[in-house]
Amino acid sequence: MAYPESMRYFIVDAFTDRPFSGNPAAVCLPERELPVETMAALAREFALSETAFVLRENESWRLRWFSPAMEIPLAGHPTLAAARVMRELGLASEDVVRFRTQAGELRARFDGDTVELDFPARPATAAPLPPRVSEALGLNDAPEWSGVNAGRNWLVDLGSAEAVRRLAPDRGATMALADALHGIIVTGAGDARSAGGAPPDEPAAVSSRFFAPEAGVFEDPVTGSAHCALAPYWAPVLGTNEFLAYQASARGGLIRITLTGDRVRLAGGCAIVAEGEVRSEAIRKGGMI
Repeated sequence: MAYPESMRYFIVDAFTDRPFSGNPAAVCLPERELPVETMAALAREFALSETAFVLRENESWRLRWFSPAMEIPLAGHPTLAAARVMRELGLASEDVVRFRTQAGELRARFDGDTVELDFPARPATAAPLPPRVSEALGLNDAPEWSGVNAGRNWLVDLGSAEAVRRLAPDRGATMALADALHGIIVTGAGDARSAGGAPPDEPAAVSSRFFAPEAGVFEDPVTGSAHCALAPYWAPVLGTNEFLAYQASARGGLIRITLTGDRVRLAGGCAIVAEGEVRSEAIRKGGMI
């Protein structure tokens, strides 16, 4: 097999309007298809919650996502980041770019500095929270609501943004849940940014945090795919299909949500913070091809 040329990559902070906040993703632009083992090794090397690989296939683009532990079936922030890089490089000249993914066709639409993703809704079905999950989260009382969706993500309504902000899960116990679930979305009404400080100019309707033990990520900074479950849960509670959501991680991030039937539109900004290249000899010497 011929060795690939050096490969450009970018580090992009997604769901934010400024560098060093939101969720960082690596976006790689290979010239030809890479083996799965190579993409997985590069994701481990970047050591971010997700690395995106964007490959031109005739007139379309194929997009795959890897965490340091696995290939991810649906991911929001690296898709946002990939779309932003393509716009920067002139690879997406139209207002909409379409990606072929394991989750079907996903679209990203550009509106000035904002990118809006069109993703499938993944509603959760009500179910009692397993004791292992409750113990890992450190919950003393039953949540307001709990359920699980087709992505094996538990959705847990803690009742308030303040409860979301002060939650302190046990890291070891949470990561030990990798065999039982993909992730845990904790949520509550209100804007966690308001706790202990002045209210933001535009308050968020809901707050959340996301823990992804199966992907090898304790707490993900801002998670687009988690909002595919949050949108159908909160829309009927709030009485609106459009609202602003805040992910209350240490880095923090905002996602503007629009629920339309079985689809969710996720809008946010991006900041490209770095770019470089992966050398072909690194891939060759690493035995990845």
